[in-house]
Amino acid sequence: MPFDPMTTTTKTRDAYWARTRRYTMLLLGVWFAVTFCVIFFARSLSNFTLFGWSFSYYMAAQGTLLIYLIIVASYAWRMTRLDKMFRREEGNGK
Repeated sequence: MPFDPMTTTTKTRDAYWARTRRYTMLLLGVWFAVTFCVIFFARSLSNFTLFGWSFSYYMAAQGTLLIYLIIVASYAWRMTRLDKMFRREEGNGK
């Protein structure tokens, strides 16, 4: 059962949402940086080749998708850990 911030004390709920917002903002920053850098530096990245393709094309076609997948997986993993930690602090589970 996931952590339910609505049934906890105000202090615990505020701490939970502060960490959630902080991590979400961090991942949004990574997402923006990856998306912006590939587009902004595409011309200079095209001088490098990877498996016969220009590096900018490879990053736009494959690399950014892998990074987005890592962002989603890390968010799910981190939120699961955060839920377990706060559930333990509240005494609602293992």
